[in-house]
Amino acid sequence: MTKPNLFAVTLILWAGVSTSVAADTEAPKVPVLLELFTSEGCSSCPPADRLLEALDQKQPIPGADLIVLSEHVDYWDRLGWKDPFSSPQYTARQQDYTNKFNLDGVYTPQLVIDGRFGLVGSDSREASAAILRAVRERKVPIEISNVVSDRHQVSAHIELHGDPSIKTGPAVLYLAIADNRAESQVVRGENSGRSLAHVAVTRVLKQFGAVDLDTASVREVTLLGHAAASGSRLIVFLQDPRSGHILGVSVRKL
Repeated sequence: MTKPNLFAVTLILWAGVSTSVAADTEAPKVPVLLELFTSEGCSSCPPADRLLEALDQKQPIPGADLIVLSEHVDYWDRLGWKDPFSSPQYTARQQDYTNKFNLDGVYTPQLVIDGRFGLVGSDSREASAAILRAVRERKVPIEISNVVSDRHQVSAHIELHGDPSIKTGPAVLYLAIADNRAESQVVRGENSGRSLAHVAVTRVLKQFGAVDLDTASVREVTLLGHAAASGSRLIVFLQDPRSGHILGVSVRKL
């Protein structure tokens, strides 16, 4: 697979949207969750990792606040290289999306946008088109405050604004801690000899119960985990357990 230049990727993303969408600096941006299912054992994954980094850093889609997560699956681990960031939890989460999308099976790299659209993780044109569709959806505002992080845990005050117009039934509240950046020197498998870098690497992902979207609510939450040396971020999102759609998402740097 051809490896796109990071600058070229960003230009492609802009070209795909600038002709049809005018950026309005006054209008609030709609948060969109991007989940990349990836693996250091997969030779097709590094271009997707770089695309996710470009989306995170450049924020090239007008009207969208792109909030990203790298979720490293573990089914490549038996093929020569054990990804140090992999977890069966992320494999199970990807499988759940696979079932909801009625796909034949899991694959990497896969980019899931707002729990609504799944696509090849290195396809910048398809990603920009899906993000533009995602920003049209209503989102429940989520406010994160009073964040405290120490060596063992992260605590935060979460305010969830009600929105009775979203007719989905109770949503599931998720919290994630992700390293801003992580790197590996791969010595075996398909990427042997390569130095790989990743953005927003998920280290903790936990459910915090159901939320009634009809009314506002407040949660005081504590999550085991700590900020990495490279810096970390706390991501909070609401997900419809039936459709998998992301109904609200917010992020705070730790």
